[in-house]
Amino acid sequence: MKRILATVVVVALLISGCGDDEPPDSDKPAADQVTYLTAFGAVGRDAFAWVAQEKGYFRDAGIDVTIQLGAATGENLKVLAAGKAQFANLDLTGTWILAGKGQYRDVRAIAAIHQQTLVSIISLEGSAVAKPKDLEGHKLGAATGSVNQLLFPGYAKLAGVDESKVQWVNAPPPQLPALLAGGQVDALSTFLIGAKGLEKAAGGKKTVVMPYSTYLPELYGNGLIAPVSITQGDPDLAGRFRDAALKGLAYTIEHPQEAAEIMKKAQPAADVTAAVGEITLMTPYVKTSGLIEKDRVAGAIATLEKNGLIPPGSLTPDAAVDFALAPSS
Repeated sequence: MKRILATVVVVALLISGCGDDEPPDSDKPAADQVTYLTAFGAVGRDAFAWVAQEKGYFRDAGIDVTIQLGAATGENLKVLAAGKAQFANLDLTGTWILAGKGQYRDVRAIAAIHQQTLVSIISLEGSAVAKPKDLEGHKLGAATGSVNQLLFPGYAKLAGVDESKVQWVNAPPPQLPALLAGGQVDALSTFLIGAKGLEKAAGGKKTVVMPYSTYLPELYGNGLIAPVSITQGDPDLAGRFRDAALKGLAYTIEHPQEAAEIMKKAQPAADVTAAVGEITLMTPYVKTSGLIEKDRVAGAIATLEKNGLIPPGSLTPDAAVDFALAPSS
């Protein structure tokens, strides 16, 4: 009798359990599928995206993000324009220079990662380049299509460098450290936060860093960018992505070692030591709120105009930033 009763109870439980044909999460909407481009491969400045993915910040925001390695401003903008990515970490100044020249005007910034441009001239101690003027007659390496070359004419003018006497050597971002370490270029135009990685690649030689911001302090550095088809067409998605990415940025700043290791897990070729160095060096330039101020954007545009980098009146703050999405003070 007890065996029969037990059987009845089991059957009853099975029947009651089978009454719900849908899984518990069936009412949840499907996650939005997006592709995100890093600014410059898999380095410390981009670790926050993998942190946001690993910690579930994107998932909690209802977004399934595919992270692809980016290749500097111009190349990333090509991918965005082709509709092959929906979000990217780009140099805001480089993006605005191109927009002012009539290129890639259908994108908007939605958050700032770096509150000041980090573009710099970096050489090795004891080399032929110890100050900006020394660049004349020497080879300067940079990532193809990067902000470094876009912004250089303004920097050169203010630093007293005859840009016509500088020989540029273009290369993919991963090849730049070897070019400098091997003496194939005399200096690099790259981000100052990469100095530690360059010293490691050069066998411990110290670097000489000459920031563009010495002469151009008004300019922003990297920021989150999206095409207007997203910022205007689906602002809810843009806002959710922005918040999740900035949450990853905040965690990265607080936990640089863990963030670098998370990136290494996703990208085995990444250098943890160099990544920690980048995150540490960029921390003073970061506001994890992603703040973008309209008056500062106007000032940055004015600086670009004044230094002949874009034509006067070619760009307005509202054509550069979506202020309905960008965090404000």
